[in-house]
Amino acid sequence: MTVYSPATEAEAVDAIRTARAAGTPLRIIGGGTRQGLGRPITPPARLDLSGLSGITLYEPAEMVIGARAGTPLAAVEAALAEKGQMLPFEPVDYRALYGTTGAPSIGAIAAGNLSGSRRISAGAARDSLIGVRFVNGLGGAVKSGGRVMKNVTGLDLVKLQSGAFGTLGPLTEVIFKVLPKPEASLTLELPGLDDRQAIAALSSGLTSPFEVSGAAHLPAQAGVAARTLLRLEGFATALAYRAGELRKALAPYGACVQHDGEESRTLWLDLQKLSPLAAEPGAIWRLSLKPSDGPVVAEAVAAEIPVRARYYDWGGGLVFLSVDATGDAGAASIRHTVARYGGHATLLRAPDDLRARIPVFQPEAEAIARLSLAIRRSVDLDGLFNPGLMD
Repeated sequence: MTVYSPATEAEAVDAIRTARAAGTPLRIIGGGTRQGLGRPITPPARLDLSGLSGITLYEPAEMVIGARAGTPLAAVEAALAEKGQMLPFEPVDYRALYGTTGAPSIGAIAAGNLSGSRRISAGAARDSLIGVRFVNGLGGAVKSGGRVMKNVTGLDLVKLQSGAFGTLGPLTEVIFKVLPKPEASLTLELPGLDDRQAIAALSSGLTSPFEVSGAAHLPAQAGVAARTLLRLEGFATALAYRAGELRKALAPYGACVQHDGEESRTLWLDLQKLSPLAAEPGAIWRLSLKPSDGPVVAEAVAAEIPVRARYYDWGGGLVFLSVDATGDAGAASIRHTVARYGGHATLLRAPDDLRARIPVFQPEAEAIARLSLAIRRSVDLDGLFNPGLMD
């Protein structure tokens, strides 16, 4: 296999022009931590962006950071932490789920729109992404967006790139808005609730005025009692009051257990790594739904196929299911059920042969599929970038 390893954007441009001239499709990789996501594809060449590394812009006073796409996420987070700042959307880490090594890159976070538990209060990665540089299928360097958030007419290439998984061209640089890091945090836990009670409790917390920044539910399994978690962050002087008032609001669901400091942080780090399901065998589904529908859909799916384990994030709007990787891994049942509630389902992890047989991402309506194809062709006419990954 031919491997292109550019260290600069100019070298990435040359590599893509060379591949295009030879009619050679490219598999685009960053840190290589999510190779199990999407259709299994084996193009004859690879574009490895890990050499495109380094922070290119950091203005703490303006709360903006830019970095080359291959920059390790940890390097970006360390630079922000020195100034008491953070990426707002709490990016998830798939290494445990896929059994991969390496380091997640900031470009892959942007390309995959990888957003963790804080999404419910701070928005997704896409919402913080304000500028990108990438290379199109003609081998041309393209810049979109910049250092400030602006209204956009026409196609917003910044937002389109976030969630395109490289199919609209490899990112070479990304710019994010950042936020101050909370001075303190704590987590209130309600033990022993069933799924419907838990989602009701999370909804109660999220609609309260006490600014819940994380809301997740881990159902009982393998002899471990159910845990319903609500996180509060902010100034230490106000946190005790907010926690006390939130306890009162949650009183109908039982007494809360409080986790402070590092203990609270560890709980949410585990969720960033998808730890509740990472060790589960078989296939993992990710369902996006209206929060109140989360437990209803999970119950309906479990009534039709065996569900090994599950957990809820985003107040119930994000549901992860572990199922057997046999047959279609429950695809027909899951997608039929999810469609009834206006949601969508992604096969997050499964063996290669299964991902080759069934759609990994939610199948698009015909009109949307035509529009998606037209957008890809406008950027990558020859289909060079990750061909088939999202089909």
